[in-house]
Amino acid sequence: MIKAMAFDEYVDQYEVWYEKHQEVYLSEIEALREQFQKLPQNIRGIEVGLGTGRFSEPLGIKEGLEPSEAMTERAVKRGIEVIHGFAERLPYADLTFNFVLFVTICHLDNIRLALSQAHRVLKDDGSIIIGFLDKTQSIAKQYEEKRQRSTFYKNARFFSPERIEKLLLESGFKDLEFNQTLFGNLDEIKEIQLPKPGYGKGSFVVVKATKK
Repeated sequence: MIKAMAFDEYVDQYEVWYEKHQEVYLSEIEALREQFQKLPQNIRGIEVGLGTGRFSEPLGIKEGLEPSEAMTERAVKRGIEVIHGFAERLPYADLTFNFVLFVTICHLDNIRLALSQAHRVLKDDGSIIIGFLDKTQSIAKQYEEKRQRSTFYKNARFFSPERIEKLLLESGFKDLEFNQTLFGNLDEIKEIQLPKPGYGKGSFVVVKATKK
């Protein structure tokens, strides 16, 4: 899944990014929250590759999976129960959760296997929610251009919404719903942006899909 070594070594740098780009981060939270509001109340779910808990905490997610020990320590301090593991081999029983969240798919070793595992651990009619950088939009392109100088994105693999849609359908999901945010280049975003439906203009896309 995630190339954990870089995240172990540079966890402070990772945290500083969120402080420096707070409006970007909070815009992403708003887009994710819009999809989460469509879920039933009082349900159980996980975030896979939850990092330091930057997304789990504000979204009310209480547990999840993370391969980096340094990231896990920060997430535990945020009150999240974390299991060490990888997206491609989730250490959970079949039909366990009502939802699974991914916000790190660009760091997966095998996205098909990760989606298959998410499908396995979801209950019938459970939901997968994925937040990702659209490879066709400006921010992913910025990261692509400077990937050799990047601590975290050197080995990242970005996807288009069309590709994610195809992979989800092939993995046994249906009823895809998209929204988007981050309109403009990274350093131009100075206020929290509200999400808009669909994709094709915003750099950060969220898709919610249901297990068949």
